[in-house]
Amino acid sequence: MTSICTLDVEFADKIDTLLQPPSPHEVKDYFDKLIKTRQCRGINIKQDGKYGKGVYAVTEFAEDDLVLKDQMLVGAQHSSNKVDCLVCSYCFRFIGSIELQIGRKLYLQDLGLSASKECVEMHQHTSKGCYPDDSLDGEENSLMVDHENSESCTSSDQDDKVPRPKEVITALMNGDLVLPHSDQFSLPSVVPCPGGCGEANYCSKLCAEADWELFHSLLCTGERSGSSCKEALMKFVQHANETNDIFLPAAKAVSFTILNYKKLKAAHLENQEMGSEDNGFSLLLEAWKPLSMGYKKKWWNCIVLPDDVGSHDEASFRLQIRELAFTSLQLLKEAIFDKECAPLFSLEIYGHIIGMFELNNLDLVVASPVEDYFLYIDDLPCLEKEKAEKITRPFLDALGDDYSICCQGTAFFPIQSCMNHSCCPNAKAFKREEDRDGQATIIALRPISKGEEITISYIDEDLPFKERQGLLADYGFRCRCPKCLEDEP
Repeated sequence: MTSICTLDVEFADKIDTLLQPPSPHEVKDYFDKLIKTRQCRGINIKQDGKYGKGVYAVTEFAEDDLVLKDQMLVGAQHSSNKVDCLVCSYCFRFIGSIELQIGRKLYLQDLGLSASKECVEMHQHTSKGCYPDDSLDGEENSLMVDHENSESCTSSDQDDKVPRPKEVITALMNGDLVLPHSDQFSLPSVVPCPGGCGEANYCSKLCAEADWELFHSLLCTGERSGSSCKEALMKFVQHANETNDIFLPAAKAVSFTILNYKKLKAAHLENQEMGSEDNGFSLLLEAWKPLSMGYKKKWWNCIVLPDDVGSHDEASFRLQIRELAFTSLQLLKEAIFDKECAPLFSLEIYGHIIGMFELNNLDLVVASPVEDYFLYIDDLPCLEKEKAEKITRPFLDALGDDYSICCQGTAFFPIQSCMNHSCCPNAKAFKREEDRDGQATIIALRPISKGEEITISYIDEDLPFKERQGLLADYGFRCRCPKCLEDEP
């Protein structure tokens, strides 16, 4: 039996309004302001009735030039990755110290909580995300983000880790044991969550305050939490961890909109502009605007069918996905429901938020300073290396392949999500050595002329024509880029 969300019926008209695609004028106005705020002076975003949104150069770019650094609207570190990487919960920079990062990994590893080798191999140098194809009115597609393969240190195999004594691990975590040359890799100090949850940590008070104001104050399980039921909130998080952690950024999107609405309402009340219910909904529309800009479909309708699910089982599979979202929504509703923002807790809205992430999100990847540290030791002159490795080698052997695990998560980047696909792209998503936070980075692959559209490839563009078209067909469109037109039989 299909679960029914009564809010879908009660607020049907308002839900339809919230899900109405913004007009070209609204899109232009929103992205013009966003680009100006973020000082992305070399680009603009255009939209027309035929091709939808696209990103265009307003200046010339040389090969390897930085085209864009895009700050995420909503993002979350994967739950399993939190075991291996202590990062800022807002900007995702690594925090603490090399000693704390290593000691914490070893401590949790001894508790049996370390990530699997398979997960490390899958995410270490490659990330994947999906984008709406604005050139085809919102069909799905995907983007591969390649990272240069770094050299690796020789360490013990995953199954042959050599444990370190508990007192040594404690000394590392407490700062009583300082590793050689770790001062070359200084990290920001750990700032705890202002709500006292003990789960979120930050690189600065600015990040802590920003996260609290934008998302975390409703999703915190600490004493200062704005949640109406912290027990339900913990159940929501547990359900997401056990099923699909895409529910976590979805909850942040709902929290963001509620907190944005409250801020707008407070400003209107101060100016004595608040009155009718219609005024309240207009503020909710305004609060929802950043999320309205992303292309959306209901999650259970757009998720790619797994290889082990046959076409005859597709309807049943999609119904199960819908029920999974319904369970998640009920827990979130119990935890942070706000009557004035009730439409946000409809299954229709919740499903579209998750679907937007399914279609648009880019994998969040931040390189580990622990990996850089061991590579630095490995590159020291012979005598200095030998001296340092007497201390560092036992820790590398204890970590095994886990020494190189990077921060991994998922995030929605509003400007980058407007970029269209080409099998002969002029730009790529690429993390440089200096990119040590969760922002998305776009680099020019070749010179880009003023007025030229900036494109990226959602797949491996070096594949043969039929394979490229097959992969892109999974996302609902046929590529007509110059390379495909030339390669077409």
